[in-house]
Amino acid sequence: MVQYAYLRVSTSQQDLDNQRHGILEYANQKSLGHLEFVGDAVSGQKKWRERAVGELLTQTASSGDVVIFAEISRMARSTLQVLEMLECCMHRGISVHIAKQQMVLDDNLPSRITATVLGLAAEIEREFISLRTTEALAKCKADGKILGRPQGAQSAKLKLDAKEKEIRMYLAKGISKRSIAKLVDCAPSTLYYWLDRHQLSTPHRNPWGT
Repeated sequence: MVQYAYLRVSTSQQDLDNQRHGILEYANQKSLGHLEFVGDAVSGQKKWRERAVGELLTQTASSGDVVIFAEISRMARSTLQVLEMLECCMHRGISVHIAKQQMVLDDNLPSRITATVLGLAAEIEREFISLRTTEALAKCKADGKILGRPQGAQSAKLKLDAKEKEIRMYLAKGISKRSIAKLVDCAPSTLYYWLDRHQLSTPHRNPWGT
């Protein structure tokens, strides 16, 4: 059995020292033996599998080994990723120790209950993310922003490019965009997209200067 201690390297030396101290103190309390320290200098914003901890949990550590983290917040930046890491460890028979919270998570019932609670927290987090995304999209729509690329935009672009002079003429005459869309036989959203790309969003401007 190998006992690993994971350190997420920070720009603050004090933070790194605190992680190391917390892990060593915990290991002493639990009478754990020699620790193999693993440092991770990659940004915590990267997915855990892309960091040193990913290699540790999926390749280096094996069944029966122990991995100690200073605290849950040092595992990953989101509940979703923490849950994925715990599930990986349980599947591979690796025991996870959290020094600050005095937690041991392995394949026993209490650990599975804890993982279930974290799973519920992750589900709530997903709902919040979805809600924030929906609200942001609704705000963009309310502000008149074009969201995404209209369906068939490329073919419509070619079609409207051929009618550019005609569209500019309609704009110069002050005809509304919706009416122009009918005149050139396209959806209003397609015309708005085309006008935006050509920076022709001001209907009363005469681009020919006459």
